[in-house]
Amino acid sequence: MNPEPTADWRLFQGDGTQRRVTLPPAPPWRRFGSRRTGEAPGAGPGPLPYLIAPEHADVVNAALHLRRPLLVTGPAGTGKSSLARAVAHELDLGEVLRWPVNSRASVQDALYRYDAIGRLRETTLSRDRGEAEPSIGSFVRLGALGTALVPGPRPRVLLVDELDKGDVDLPNDLLTVFEEGVFEIPELARLPEAQSVVEVLAADSHDLVTVERGKVLCTEFPVVVITSNGERDFPPAFLRRCVRLDLPTPDERRLRAIVAAHLGDDALIGVEDILRAFLQRRGPGELATDQLLNAVFLRAGGVDLDAEGLLDAVLHQLGGTV
Repeated sequence: MNPEPTADWRLFQGDGTQRRVTLPPAPPWRRFGSRRTGEAPGAGPGPLPYLIAPEHADVVNAALHLRRPLLVTGPAGTGKSSLARAVAHELDLGEVLRWPVNSRASVQDALYRYDAIGRLRETTLSRDRGEAEPSIGSFVRLGALGTALVPGPRPRVLLVDELDKGDVDLPNDLLTVFEEGVFEIPELARLPEAQSVVEVLAADSHDLVTVERGKVLCTEFPVVVITSNGERDFPPAFLRRCVRLDLPTPDERRLRAIVAAHLGDDALIGVEDILRAFLQRRGPGELATDQLLNAVFLRAGGVDLDAEGLLDAVLHQLGGTV
């Protein structure tokens, strides 16, 4: 039995009248503060649940034992990116370092950035004031990939998100870094011996990282999770160095388990019509699992998803033009 639609769910009335309203709690997967602190919203400590089949978990374990990048493919909404956070949580490896790849992405930027213009400006100002020049390390910040390679007692988790959106040469550019686990910052390597030890900024915080003679050499290869939506093929040399995991589209049984894990068993009551609509409309690349969660969350809150156009707005196809 579906919950009765509630009139007060309409926070925005569209009548031009200004009102101060109290926003209801966001869905668990849209509560960013608790995600950063590792606390599951409204359910005590722990992250958002992540469900994975045993045979897929075995592939993840193979990549961990081999210290090889895990190349995760599959349709949108199958949990490719979330897998990195699940691994980081279960193995207590800290916050995930995320490198979102786009058409302009380069390995250089993912390793580090040097603000030469900022250094020139600050050096000139310091000289004019008769002050000591700022350290070059203040103008070097490691990227996500560079921070993942910083030596430490435990590896970090690096998420290389949607590698297939990058330049065609990007996978090959990563090979040397993945094979050798080292990179050089030329601006620091050229410094005189007296300045061979420099502290630079890490990607994910204001913490300082000590770099000697311009080289960063990892002691524990990071846990690398690379996601791809299958938009293009990767070169064989790159694929040979990865362990591949193809996440399938979840079936009805797994969809029910995902809904229950995120919203509780009670959320499955009265949503058979939504499940049917989702399964009927779903095709390769057309609907994502989080769209089903959105629809169930609204239904559980008393929203009338039978209203004209509302269900279509939530369960809209991902492919094609908008």
